[in-house]
Amino acid sequence: MRGGRWRRVVSQVGRSVAVWAVSTVTMLVLAGILPDFQLRSADGDSATDIAVTAAFGAGAFGVLSAVVWPLLVRLLLLVPALVLGLLVFFLNGALLLLALRLDPTEGGAVAWETAVVVAAVMSAVASATGGALAVRDDDAYRRRLYRLAERRRGSGPPCPAVPGTVFLQLDGVGHDVLLDAVGKGLMPTVARWLATGDRARPTHRLTAWRTDWSSQTGASQLGILHGSNHDVPAFRWYEKDRREVMVSNRPTSAAELQRRAVERTGDAGLLSVDGASRGNLFSGGADEQALVLSIAIRRRHRENRSRAGYFAYFSDPANAVRTALSFVAEVGREIGQSSRARFCKVRPRVGRGGLYPFVRAFATVVERDVVVAAVMGDMLAGRTAVYADLVAYDEVAHHSGPMSRDAGKVLERLDRALALIEKVAEHAPRQYRIVVLSDHGQSPGETFRARYGLSLGDLVRAGCGLPVPRKAQRTHSGAEARAAVRAALRRPVEERGEQYRPSRRHSEPLVLASGNLALVSFPDTPHRMSKEEIDARHPALLTTLANHPGIGFLLVRSEQHDGVVLGPYGTEIPLDRLDEDPGPLKDFGPGAADAVRRTHSFPHTADIMVNSWYDPADGEVLAFEEQIGSHGGLGGAQAKPFLLSPVALSAPVDDATELVGAEHVHRVLRRWLREPNGPQVPLTAEPEERAA
Repeated sequence: MRGGRWRRVVSQVGRSVAVWAVSTVTMLVLAGILPDFQLRSADGDSATDIAVTAAFGAGAFGVLSAVVWPLLVRLLLLVPALVLGLLVFFLNGALLLLALRLDPTEGGAVAWETAVVVAAVMSAVASATGGALAVRDDDAYRRRLYRLAERRRGSGPPCPAVPGTVFLQLDGVGHDVLLDAVGKGLMPTVARWLATGDRARPTHRLTAWRTDWSSQTGASQLGILHGSNHDVPAFRWYEKDRREVMVSNRPTSAAELQRRAVERTGDAGLLSVDGASRGNLFSGGADEQALVLSIAIRRRHRENRSRAGYFAYFSDPANAVRTALSFVAEVGREIGQSSRARFCKVRPRVGRGGLYPFVRAFATVVERDVVVAAVMGDMLAGRTAVYADLVAYDEVAHHSGPMSRDAGKVLERLDRALALIEKVAEHAPRQYRIVVLSDHGQSPGETFRARYGLSLGDLVRAGCGLPVPRKAQRTHSGAEARAAVRAALRRPVEERGEQYRPSRRHSEPLVLASGNLALVSFPDTPHRMSKEEIDARHPALLTTLANHPGIGFLLVRSEQHDGVVLGPYGTEIPLDRLDEDPGPLKDFGPGAADAVRRTHSFPHTADIMVNSWYDPADGEVLAFEEQIGSHGGLGGAQAKPFLLSPVALSAPVDDATELVGAEHVHRVLRRWLREPNGPQVPLTAEPEERAA
């Protein structure tokens, strides 16, 4: 035992000396390259004096980074997380300046702007050197990983022998996109789990499932984590009784939706027993929450950890510099890719200027790194159940296309994240079962505005006999990453130009887009209008919409048949006859009629539900938002996500049953948590068991 302890001490000291030596050499090289960085006095010094100055400066910088950096981060807790990420370079530069000032020989001098560059390079080199030296040392690797979990470890009881479960949500990755990426070699970790291309025994099984009509993160994740997505008709919708527009990724709306789901099910959620929720819209009832949107509206206090994950991650200067450098590289990558798309006149295409490169970099670098580090910490702390959302692919696919080369590169990096989490599981204090799933897919296609030269709102105004602007209005994207950026910056999440509390005196129609699904409401009417009422008020509106080539079908309430689906050429089919005569729903595949009927039963379904045209031959839809990869309605790959589960768990469904709806997925995940040798969640019986 003593010999092993001494060997570990000697190994650690040896690595520290090696990192110090490499940092010293790096400082010497930079001093020779950069004109504003000197390691000698004005009178000149010998080579030995210069080397001693470099060694002292490198050592002092390393000690300050290890000791002072966490204190700086703690003092800056009130600074928005994204701003802190951008301050990394300047804080590092300040530490380098301080390190040189501590040198008693005063042989070092550097300009402020040069200090920023030197500090960033030295931090990156030191991090890379330390990591390289520890690659073959499992004990060192384990210690480095355990340090990530030190804040979460606490003094609780030892971890039980039963396995924990990690649920990793790859936002927006469809079932067929995943298979395509595996076939192209973009996701070797997933390929190994599925044992594709060899005779190895698979460790995971892949299952497709079908979303509800509202195929977007708000509805799917609410159903998966809390067991109910009742009365979530879209990404955005207007509630007449509250006179408010609900938006799934707005913190106030997310908090209200979570409250309603808990009230309806009588249960806190999937993660209510020793769970952790990371990067999600909803908490799932977890005790440990970080980067969770539904708690982002609360004032900052000890119990509010919605953004604590950022500070836990950035408290390590090596993490901060690495992520900051990757952030800058990703911004440059996006600018280059969008410029190439414009130069090559790629179609379809949407605007990717303004702040979008920074939003993309935040989603694909900052949020990914922080969430993955948080999951690693949860596993090393032995948490029972962890659910995390990685939004990188969804954000890029919206603007570059779900099958684009840009999106494929993101899938490669997500696969590396899965491999890292798998490696961490080997060092966790308990066994972990890793489940990977998606909340929806994405369907390709150009925008409604690009194809027809007007937005759906303009078409609705024309059908109502109202003036139409000469220039079509753009509809802002509802991607999840934008709300995460706003929450990180502590800025209001309301989108410019969107009304969240229209007056009842507002007689003009309110049109809200959710991918290729749109909702039309009349705020001045307190109830859901019927087809007959709409026809009496605006005789041409429903006919104009139903016969437009960019629209697939409409859903409206009817005084004669409860609800009807409208299509072109006067098609009008009652909901109870859709099974025998699907009419315009025929091309939307099996289950479309059930999804439409379920949404029709919601209290806050809009006066007119509009689903865009869908081409089953190539899977294209027309987005009512500025997206060339969209989701939110019916049509194509957006409604076909996946569930990748270990074969050690029971099959999600039998061969004769289809996995339909987020609530069904929730029941499957809860069943897995209750299986033998697994955590006993939930504490109460399932709803169907209580009914029995």
